[in-house]
Amino acid sequence: MASKLDTLDLVVLAFVFVGTVAYFTKGSLWAKRKDPLADQNYARLNGASKAGKTKNIVQKLEESDKNFVIFYGSQTGTAEDYASRLAKEGHARFGLKTMVADLEDYDYENLDTFPSDKVAVFVLATYGEGEPTDNAVEFYEFITNEDVSFSEGGTADSAPLSNLKYIAFGLGNNTYEHYNSMVRHVNEALQKLGAKRIGTAGEGDDGAGTMEEDFIAWKEPMWLALAEEMGLEEREAVYEPAFAVTEREDLDIEHNTVYLGEPNKNYLEGTLKGPYNAHNPFIAPIKSSRELFSVRDRNCLHMDIDLTGSNVTYTTGDHVAVWPTNAGVEVDRFLRVFGLINRRHIVIDVKGLDTTSKVPFPTPTTYDTVARYQMEICAPVSRQFVASLSVFAPSEEAKAQMNTLGGDKDQFQDRIASRYLNIAQVLEMVAPDQVWSAVPFSLLIEGMNKIQPRYYSISSSSHVDKNTVSITAVVESIRIPGAEHVLKGVTTNYLLALKQKQHGDPNPDPHGLTYQIAGPRNKYDGIHVPVHVRHSNFKLPSDPSKPIIMVGPGTGVAPFRAFVQERAAHAAKGEKVGRTLLFFGCRKRSEDFLYEDEWKQYGEAMGDNFSLITAFSREGPNKVYVQHRLEEHAKEINQLLQQGAYFYVCGDAANMAREVNLVLGKIIAKERSLMVAQGEEIVKRMRNSNLYQEDVWS
Repeated sequence: MASKLDTLDLVVLAFVFVGTVAYFTKGSLWAKRKDPLADQNYARLNGASKAGKTKNIVQKLEESDKNFVIFYGSQTGTAEDYASRLAKEGHARFGLKTMVADLEDYDYENLDTFPSDKVAVFVLATYGEGEPTDNAVEFYEFITNEDVSFSEGGTADSAPLSNLKYIAFGLGNNTYEHYNSMVRHVNEALQKLGAKRIGTAGEGDDGAGTMEEDFIAWKEPMWLALAEEMGLEEREAVYEPAFAVTEREDLDIEHNTVYLGEPNKNYLEGTLKGPYNAHNPFIAPIKSSRELFSVRDRNCLHMDIDLTGSNVTYTTGDHVAVWPTNAGVEVDRFLRVFGLINRRHIVIDVKGLDTTSKVPFPTPTTYDTVARYQMEICAPVSRQFVASLSVFAPSEEAKAQMNTLGGDKDQFQDRIASRYLNIAQVLEMVAPDQVWSAVPFSLLIEGMNKIQPRYYSISSSSHVDKNTVSITAVVESIRIPGAEHVLKGVTTNYLLALKQKQHGDPNPDPHGLTYQIAGPRNKYDGIHVPVHVRHSNFKLPSDPSKPIIMVGPGTGVAPFRAFVQERAAHAAKGEKVGRTLLFFGCRKRSEDFLYEDEWKQYGEAMGDNFSLITAFSREGPNKVYVQHRLEEHAKEINQLLQQGAYFYVCGDAANMAREVNLVLGKIIAKERSLMVAQGEEIVKRMRNSNLYQEDVWS
């Protein structure tokens, strides 16, 4: 009779199997999944020809006569903006021949042939839990690969990038464990491969609110180091437009070639087709919407969005992106300040004056369309951008004020940054009732970010309904101390207007804001919203019998509604479901207890396997938060963790998530009679093994 395999034999065989699979698949089976839709790029969707476009960056630099390339890895547009600003400043101050490059547009095997008289800059945002941004995944996996090889046969051991001179700046958030890991890992990899860094590797911190000042403080010594390394001489900076903006007298807004907010050529021509992604949204019907709060001065929306017929798929834990529209009052303010209010519907062509200048939106279009659909006109303004507008001020007094605000970081913080003023509000403050008509429209395109989709944790289960994604979102309306205005969320107020329209209001104006709800040429009529889905690593265990612990105060409960909904569906089918513990917090049971009735229904389906533990912070003499409830349930939490429970946190990164992380370490230490440092180390190991997952924001 054949002998039986003991446990050790099985373990050894398992390792041999995993090693064999790793060798033959190069790790592709468990590498970070790149969204299969992500490479359907914007240019192709707008009919741009692929002919002549090279993915060889060295060839591109030679063909376009460039010597300074700034690569960006960007998720929300900030890194791309910083890259553009470095390109403009390098050209204006030092005469560098600059170009900005999206990391996903090029291959990197030939970096070993990068000329020594050129410089590469890497502006890299860190996304989520230390991950590369979507457009930087392939570059990151290539450059950090232990077995990396280059076009001329060089490997990691032979310093193949000894000719490469580079500069690096990272964008991160210190409330995340893997702060600025992208720039740190890439910098380490480049140096290991023999590349020479110029200046220090800069790091900006969004968590501390100092990203802009960190960038400004880093780049000045960087320019000095670059000038010394490359023998550059600074010249007087003069604005040179990157784009030619031409008003088209032969076209009007009725012409079928004019973009009035359509995201790409398919939409303009009425030939909507997938795949739908970050460059090509699906115009989705809103099936239903409702208010979740029971107070009049705050709003929280639940929306069900229909994906039927789109072939857009999602799995529980993913994110849905909403493409917003700027509010009419802000569009009017922007056009009025820049003297465009009476020319808003004039058709314009925008073309790059350089072969590497990429127009960030489709043209021909109109001034109104650019302000309404294409630019982040409501975003807080940067100090550098304020300074760049001073030479175009309508008066000497206004020019002096702009120079002061652009040059004095304390005054800028006190008068502008702390009040979250957008660019039009700043110019109204500096020169009331004056028009800044001398500002070139090209400068506005260059200096302001393209409007970005906003991401929301999907609060529905794909197992329960694969064609419906739900959104749970608090409508932002924040009164800023010392400011006359109320800060309004761009996307959440747009969604509130859609909800009001769906509930019968013919002219919705949430918080005094109006929107073009019907969209360009009424293409969103019937209560539609442009969306796409982004895949996430925030996932339930594949085995529903595994215990899970979830911490989600406020709208942080959104993905956990999906998790519990899915487990209740399994239980209703008679499947075994593990212990499911949800910690939820809000102000008061009577005001903002999200999905109160639903939790009862899920509890009926799951029985004793489901428990909801609540923390109402304003109902008693002392404020009680979810982390306090965790401590009260320390014994069961520890027992579940020892049984292999998955631990999830969703919500505020700066305070709640950090506190929960610390409390969990203390719970483990206390319940297992360990030192606190040992408890914290166990939590770190949980993170590394994916037993501790976060979906947090700042």
